[in-house]
This record gives sequence, structure tokens and C-alpha cells, in this order.
Amino acid sequence: MSHPRPAARRFLPLSAALALALSGVQTAAAQTTLSALFMKQAAYSEADVRAMTAAFQKANPGIVVNLEFVPYEGLREKTVAAQASGGYDVVLFDVIWPAEYAKNGFLQDVTGRVNKADVPKIFPGAWTTVQLGNRYYGLPWILDTKYLFYNTAMLKKAGIGAPPRTMEELLAQARIIKQKGLARYPIVSSWSQAEALVADYTMYVSAFGGQFLDAAGQPAFNTGGGLRALEFMVQTVKEGLTNPNSREYLEEDVRRVFSGGQAAFALNWTYMYALTQDKKESKVVGQVGIVPAPGARGGAKVSAVNGSMGLGITAGSKNPDAAWKYISYLTSRPVQEQYAKLSLPIWKASYSSPAVTRGQEAVVKAAGASIGAMYPRPVVPQYQEVSTILQKALQRALLGQVSPEAALDDAARQVAALK
Repeated sequence: MSHPRPAARRFLPLSAALALALSGVQTAAAQTTLSALFMKQAAYSEADVRAMTAAFQKANPGIVVNLEFVPYEGLREKTVAAQASGGYDVVLFDVIWPAEYAKNGFLQDVTGRVNKADVPKIFPGAWTTVQLGNRYYGLPWILDTKYLFYNTAMLKKAGIGAPPRTMEELLAQARIIKQKGLARYPIVSSWSQAEALVADYTMYVSAFGGQFLDAAGQPAFNTGGGLRALEFMVQTVKEGLTNPNSREYLEEDVRRVFSGGQAAFALNWTYMYALTQDKKESKVVGQVGIVPAPGARGGAKVSAVNGSMGLGITAGSKNPDAAWKYISYLTSRPVQEQYAKLSLPIWKASYSSPAVTRGQEAVVKAAGASIGAMYPRPVVPQYQEVSTILQKALQRALLGQVSPEAALDDAARQVAALK
């Protein structure tokens, strides 16, 4: 009686250890590790993305996601450089890159994975972020455009009853605020030689009814509304209405200047509104209004640029099913509504949800007018080259080195010569 017991005691731990070891092998074999690339600034914060990802991993214990965050300016470069090594499974990409990515095979075609029933539930402007022709290269994640932020206290002191609805009214109000000494430079913008400058220029092109390319695909931004857009931007600098440092600013600089109470007007993405209401980040809490960016006399009623972004699976990913599951989770309506303070959802129904509207009614109201007016930057495979040419041309004009017409004519010749 006594012998079997010790024997049994020895056998059971061995069996348990073996079972545990086998379990460990199975767990390791079942676990999938994804690598995902995001940006640091604007829209969802790094903390938001980490929280979303933690919730995804909790719901999907077999998947681990390693996150990497880089400045927007490094996002494309990182993605392109990683193609050879297959460094990422999931990448965030701007609305301006799908044509290039598709042509060079950077992203997987996920047309067969997209739930067609979801297509009409999501704003068309968001779909343009991931769509090229009738093919899909990801799911839209960030639906964004630029809005006009204004300091309500400054406008009240200036005797201005309502924010500007046109660029002409913006000029007039900025002049009044400057004349009354309420702000040395009433307007602040992100006009550094970067994509931010092209995004702002696009918004002005939409206001003045211009176009980047004509029906034949030839440059047209150097005439009509495209030329008027740059002339307007230059005029605000010459009159001392736009802060001259804007020519070195990116979006976060704009946020800091406006939140510091140094400007009456700023053009920026959605994320700025919530941060202007944070006492740790802003000196103008409770004094911030947000409306659609102005239109222009003889042009559009409101202006907007499509600044949306999507999530795609890289061509080299060895885990496309897990990557798609992760992308589907991040872009789902419940997750987007939970994190709707820095970026508004892609889902139409979300805009009547209290989870989204509560506390940011002004943002949602502005979005109602702006989302449908989002104007695209040129959708061409050589977009990066086009953007670089435009950035240099716009900067030269803003610095007063050449006239707006000469700058855009030169840019048009260079764009036309691209193969």
C-alpha cells in the first residue's frame, strides 16, 4: 500500500511537467507577433493607440503587436525602406500614397477582405484614402480635414460678431484684430517646407475653386483658383497678418502658438480642439471656436483638404490574417467612438452617437459641413515628387523670392516633365 503512493507521487509531477511543457510549446507555436508602424503627431495619440492595442491583445491572446511610432515626416520613408526586409505587417499611410504604394507593390490588395456591407456606412472621403480604381489597399482609420480655429475672446474684444465665412472676411477680421493690437500676427499656419504646406495650399485651392490637374492630367494649379490661392497666402504674409514664423512651422507649432493666446485664427486638424480645452496644454480654455475653413467669393462655400489616413497590410507580411484582424479592430465603430476626442470616426452613424458628440458638439457640427467638401491632393504615383516640387515653389513665393505666378509656372513645368 505504501509503495504505490510514492510511485504515484513521482509520476504525477512528471506528467504535469510534461503536460505543461507541451502546453508551452503549443502556446509558443500558436502565438503570432505583428509589427505595426504609426505616427507620433496629430489624430490618435500614442497613448490612445497603445490602449487600443492592449485591448485587442486581451481579446486575441494569440496575437502580440509590437508598436513603433515615428514623426509623420518619417512615415513614408520608413515604410518604403522596410519593404526589402519585410519589417512591418501593418502600416499607417496617408491619403496621398496609395497610388505610389499600389504601383510599387508595397501593400497587399485587400479587396476580397473588405466587408461590402460596410462600404455605404463609411464616408466616401474616408474610402478614397485606401482605394485606387476599384481595388482596396487597406481600411480607412483617420477621417480628417483642416478647420478654422478662432479665439472667441479676441473676436469679442475686436467687436466681431461671428467668425469669417470667406477668405475675404478672414482678411478683414485679421486686419481689425491687428489694428486694435489684440494680436501682433492674427493668423498662424503650418507653412514649413513640408507636406503640411501642401495640405494648407490644397485647402486654399479648394476655397478659390482651383484644380491641380486638368482633364488631360496636365498641371493647372498655376492658373485660376490655384494661383489665387497662393496670392492670398502671400498677401497675408506681406500685410503682417500671418505670423512670418509660419514658414517654419508644422502643425504642433501652430497648436502651441494658438493655445498660448498669441493668434486669433489658426488652421489645423481635428486633434487641436481637444488639446486647446486641456489646461495643461492651453491658456485659452473655454475661448476656442471651430468652424469649417472659409470659402471664397466666387469659389467654394467652405474649404477643406482630405487629410485622412488608412491602415494596410504590407506586401511582405507573413501574418496577413492576424494583421487584418488587428486593422479591423482598430477601425471598428465601437473602438473609434471610444477614442473620438482627437480624431472623428469614419462611420456615418457615429456622428449622432452621444459617445462622439458629447462635449464636442462644435467639432461635430463643423465636420458636418467640411467632410463632404474635402478636396484631394493629386492622385498620381509620383505624388512625392509633385509634392516636393510644390513645397519648394510655395516656399519661394512665401519668402518673397519670386512672385506667386512665377513660382507656380516653374512648378507646373517641372510637374509636366515628370515621367
